[in-house]
Amino acid sequence: MHVPDGFIDAPVSAATGVVAAAAIAVSLRGARREQGGTSRASEVERGGERTAPLAGLVAAFIFAVQMLNFPVAAGTSGHLLGGALAAILVGPYTGVLCVSVVLLMQGILFADGGLTALGVNITDMALTTTVVAYAVFRVLVKVLPRSRRSITVASFVAALLSVPAAALVFTLVYALGGTTDVSIGKVATAMIGVHVLIGVGEAAITALTVGAVIAVRPDLVYGARGLEQRLKLRVNGELVDAPAAEPVPVAARSHRKVWITGLAASLLLAGFVSFYASSNPDGLEKVAADQGIDQKAKEHASADSPLADYGVKDVEDARLSGGLAGVIGVGVTVVAGSGVFWVVRRRRSADVSSSQAA
Repeated sequence: MHVPDGFIDAPVSAATGVVAAAAIAVSLRGARREQGGTSRASEVERGGERTAPLAGLVAAFIFAVQMLNFPVAAGTSGHLLGGALAAILVGPYTGVLCVSVVLLMQGILFADGGLTALGVNITDMALTTTVVAYAVFRVLVKVLPRSRRSITVASFVAALLSVPAAALVFTLVYALGGTTDVSIGKVATAMIGVHVLIGVGEAAITALTVGAVIAVRPDLVYGARGLEQRLKLRVNGELVDAPAAEPVPVAARSHRKVWITGLAASLLLAGFVSFYASSNPDGLEKVAADQGIDQKAKEHASADSPLADYGVKDVEDARLSGGLAGVIGVGVTVVAGSGVFWVVRRRRSADVSSSQAA
């Protein structure tokens, strides 16, 4: 659903740029709280250690999986948007930053998503999907039984609904600033219809990923915090809460295995599996061609980039070219994402130190 340059006029593109900038500013502040994990100073470091190591990795994983277009209808494909996955794994504010980092890397290095449309893409793919998905997820985990299976189910439904929500937001933006004169009703029907199907794929990927992480390290899933059931003991014929177990020190539960496994999976997906992705246009590209909203699309400013269109320039072998581009993309994204969240983490630690000193 990467919107190219020329789909949306300059005033509306600028307006969405302001919205995106505001969302990122708010998310930077919110991510500092999420990576602190709790308001109690004695637990701040533990909460942050749960979130911070995954944040850059989640951005790289989303980049990798977005390369895997899957068929959804005749001549149409879809790919992960990632907002739901990021929000549930590392928190909604951190999730907005994760997807924004991915979109920035894709726009600058791979000519995927227009640079003047970056505000549109962040508003649509990062902000909308994250907010909608996490809101739905929180409602569901409150009404469903408190279990790991419920978190997986809630993840599926949240991701499923986030994709047509993003399609609806794009339609609204196009209604305000579209550069061609087409029927908005037809655009809305086509966009929402195809993205409901794409949402099924998004939901499956999100639920499988969240389920895999929560099976081995539930403490690393932001959306699972506070959902643990207290063990019950029968005393004199009555059930009572068992004493709370002592928290496992952060140092005793290394994140290294999870991080290495996640990075290896991202490199494998982007460097090898991506070659077998569907070559059909994605939902937005297909609707744009069918409805004529791509008539004034402009060539990307980074069209001459050495990595444009997810291939390495001057490497003739298509498999090798795409694989190298994917590996480079994962590497750049994990470095950029980790850098952003390292700064956020440092700011959080400085705030805690100042509070304790005061």
